[in-house]
Amino acid sequence: MSIALALYIHIPWCVQTCPYCDFNSHQLKGGIPEDEYIANLLADLDQDIPLITHNGNIRPISSIFIGGGTPSLLSVTAMSKLLHGVKQRLPINENAEISMEANPGTAEAAKFLGFTQAGINRMSIGVQSFEQKHLSALGRIHDAQHSQNALTFARELPLRSFNADIMHGLPEQSLQNALDDLTQAIAHKPPHLSWYQLTIEPNTRFHSKPPVLPDEDLLWEIQLHGQALLQSKGYEQYEVSAYGQNGHRCEQNLNYWRFSDYLGIGCGAHGKITNLSDFSISRTEKVKHPKGYMNLTKPYMHKHIAVNDNELAFEFFMNRFRLLEACPKDAFLQHTGRSLNAGEQNIIKKLVQKGLLEESVNTWQVSDLGRRYLNTVLEEFV
Repeated sequence: MSIALALYIHIPWCVQTCPYCDFNSHQLKGGIPEDEYIANLLADLDQDIPLITHNGNIRPISSIFIGGGTPSLLSVTAMSKLLHGVKQRLPINENAEISMEANPGTAEAAKFLGFTQAGINRMSIGVQSFEQKHLSALGRIHDAQHSQNALTFARELPLRSFNADIMHGLPEQSLQNALDDLTQAIAHKPPHLSWYQLTIEPNTRFHSKPPVLPDEDLLWEIQLHGQALLQSKGYEQYEVSAYGQNGHRCEQNLNYWRFSDYLGIGCGAHGKITNLSDFSISRTEKVKHPKGYMNLTKPYMHKHIAVNDNELAFEFFMNRFRLLEACPKDAFLQHTGRSLNAGEQNIIKKLVQKGLLEESVNTWQVSDLGRRYLNTVLEEFV
């Protein structure tokens, strides 16, 4: 059995931290220590290579995603040095998707062409909204014109794809506001759209001082109308918050949700690795703070936790059922090394009987009702 392997690289710095963000981001004070951080990223990768070596061979990488933070704050020279170092160390599939997140500020957009020359072939642009009052409420430092310019520029670049990130359910947002944001994004014809609801996460400023958000009825109305608009414009929903045109799905996202493996390097980066010799699965997490991460007297690995056998079904379906595509029944065996036990099979039967799952001879698929109550579906496996 083979399991696909992706690489995630975390760049932790932002110009300022948004009040809704619970990612590992650190407000920039002065310049980014690019040379030092990239040297540590590559040393981190060197330490992890034994985790992805099987029968003496390093497993090939199917996709790379550079996230943050704000990766586009890096210089083109630094990005080129990083990707060159990665390619020296790992076998990268010839057609691998290599993505990076980018903010729409004009100074960063001017570097976009340089990033493609460094090896980036897909960009994800953090638009969030085209309405200034919503951008201000979200703590974004760009304006609507920056986003318009960045999306226009991205369309002209030699990229295989690009994504526009749009949020809904924002403070004081109406149905028309939400649909206007989507309409403006669609006008730029991004091959991929991430359209997701603002949620209040612990350890964020919005958690300590919650804004007034649309009520549940309005949120559901936004969801239904937004999905209908996207479908009418040729965007196929393939995951809870991801929509692609003409097969433009994000390979890195598919890798996560299909319960495949990914190596995570950089401050606070998470990974999921399967030992192909015995199918034991581990979750990894790197040292979180940049100062600690770049202190070479300490290991980069902060946590290396085995996934217990009784957690496997929850872990697998928590990921797999985010996808709208049917789940092949043999995918559980392929990704965990074992079959469903009697208790897990009974849970599946119960979910089918309740109309939350649909079953064919070879597949399971979350029903329309199950997608609306996905947490209820997943709680059955806890």
